[in-house]
Amino acid sequence: MSSLNVVVSPDAPAAIGPYSQAIKANGLIFVSGCLAIDPATKELVPGDVVAQVKQALKNLKAVVEASGSSVDKIAKTTVFVKDMNDFGAINGVYAEFFGDHKPARSLVEVARLPKDALFEIEAIVLA
Repeated sequence: MSSLNVVVSPDAPAAIGPYSQAIKANGLIFVSGCLAIDPATKELVPGDVVAQVKQALKNLKAVVEASGSSVDKIAKTTVFVKDMNDFGAINGVYAEFFGDHKPARSLVEVARLPKDALFEIEAIVLA
């Protein structure tokens, strides 16, 4: 049986509940949902969905790198959005962030996110 290793990044906000930023196990990293929280202020970044997507992806990258992996090893993301009308704007920032790397993705509209965020992303990453 393999061990579960907790991943902690000082460059991403601490979890806002009883969970880890990520868990590394069996060659995979499971990154918990990343919101657009500024690690310095511990508050949701001001602005529109584009600002929130950029910060959430920055937080995701920090956790992935703290695990010893990299963004180009992200295999799957799950995205939660408050408003599907933001799909185009989200895709623009997402495509810029990932470049030629295109992980599998699900995107789901939800009624509400923690801190009333507009965007949240979780990921499964190769270690």
